[in-house]
Amino acid sequence: MSRWRDPAALGEVVGLVFAAIVLAWPLSYVLGRSVWDDGPTLTYLGRLLSEPLYRDALVHSLVVAGGGALGATLLGVPLAVCLARFRFRGQRAITALSLLALLSPPFIGAYAWILLLGTQGTLRGWLQGLGWDPPAIYGPQGIVLVFALQYYPVVVLLTKDALSTVDASLEEAAASLGAGRWTRLRRVVLPLALPGIGNGLLIAFMLSLANFGTPAVLGRNYETLPTLAYGLFRSEVAQEPGLPAAACVLLILCAGGGLVFTRWWLGRRQTAGDLLRVREPQPLVGWQRWAVPGLCWTVVAASSLPLIAVVATSFRATRGLVFRPGLSLDSYRAVLEHVPLAGRNSLLFATLAVLGIGVGGAWFGYTLARRKTAAARVLEVLLMTPYLVPGIALGLGYVMAFHQGPLPLTGTAAILVLAYTVRRLPYAVRSCEALLAQLDPSLEEAARSLGASPTRAFGEVTLPLMAPGIASGMLLGWTTAVNELSASVVLYVGDTITLPVLIYQRVNEGAYGPAAALATVLLAVTGAVLYALLRWADATGSWAR
Repeated sequence: MSRWRDPAALGEVVGLVFAAIVLAWPLSYVLGRSVWDDGPTLTYLGRLLSEPLYRDALVHSLVVAGGGALGATLLGVPLAVCLARFRFRGQRAITALSLLALLSPPFIGAYAWILLLGTQGTLRGWLQGLGWDPPAIYGPQGIVLVFALQYYPVVVLLTKDALSTVDASLEEAAASLGAGRWTRLRRVVLPLALPGIGNGLLIAFMLSLANFGTPAVLGRNYETLPTLAYGLFRSEVAQEPGLPAAACVLLILCAGGGLVFTRWWLGRRQTAGDLLRVREPQPLVGWQRWAVPGLCWTVVAASSLPLIAVVATSFRATRGLVFRPGLSLDSYRAVLEHVPLAGRNSLLFATLAVLGIGVGGAWFGYTLARRKTAAARVLEVLLMTPYLVPGIALGLGYVMAFHQGPLPLTGTAAILVLAYTVRRLPYAVRSCEALLAQLDPSLEEAARSLGASPTRAFGEVTLPLMAPGIASGMLLGWTTAVNELSASVVLYVGDTITLPVLIYQRVNEGAYGPAAALATVLLAVTGAVLYALLRWADATGSWAR
């Protein structure tokens, strides 16, 4: 068979060329600095591993990233089971509110947690009045809590997709052998959903590892690699650029280790089915009527607390940078002139990026699931690289690579759209690959045996079955791209400023009222788009089943 007639083989070639241009080339400018200083050197990496400040930052990053990913999984899997296997009122609202947890801008969201659980936090004061004195939000425990509540929606989406493709006949067979409901869930359903659960945990780990905003605001003296790299970029990039570049290398190695471990763990637990009959969600009966919605709403309410705090703060009266008693629209008046341009840019850039995310995620996810060659393994590593690289490092790489030469994109809207696409593409790739891991290739082989070409078999058999994974990847990509800060703050110019950059500027100035007003506008617009997408998904049956 010709390579050009096989979608997976062609995707392997196209993917490698694409990744070389938009990832390998820009990052070579940044990462090359870590091992070069008038000649090859390991001095910078040696300093990061030997000096206590830098070594502690590495350990701290692994602790909070691992804790955040574990917490996100413990919250996300039960919620996904409830949403995928039961039918009850409010499911669309629960899904939308859980996704909004991903949209809390890092700086203002972390500040909201300080308002709630800081030393003088309102929620902490209320709990103290009840006789419980919880620790303040600062430090590793606070960072882990925020990571878990921010990233559990990733686990929910991927696990829900995996659960929706479990063959109902397998459960019925287990029931006929005397297995109870809990035993069937534990021994049949969840093992078949392991690809989705494992990839959700991996994404949560990657996001936690590269998160800059939350440790910067809540960590105080608890330095992590992203905050260390950002500080070094700002203070030493002109004098000693190799040190911040070496910090990025350590981040890549840590995240790469997580990727390798997850692939090994999932590889030891191969699961696949024919998807002959999907289990329909069941109505709640007995104690389930209060337990299932109660669990879902408890998790969603906890993750929504910072959003509520942000909205409430936006309506507090202010005088300059100081809050006054009472309510007012002062903060909205202060930012009104900046919202139209920044809001339009945020929506336009994220929407253009998500088109590339959908196409690339479906094609490359299919390629990785079906091709087991060395080239496919290289492609997987390259496509997962955006997980590993802080946005600030990718942004600087883009500035250096696309400042001149064959692709002079610096200062244009195109460079922001490209950065958003590249940084969020792994969501769709992972989502599609995890879903395909549950579908036996014999479905395609049967179509080919009946005379269908590989391209037609992919388009008419496999692609429709991938629709839930594609939709989830695009939804995750859009909701996080519209809130992208770390790459935007490096790549934007005056006319391409976005809402997250405006929020970051106001937080840096100490203008928390205007920052909260901007964040509220961003959340309102994004929430409206999310609601529309979920209604469309319900109507078409492409995602929320």
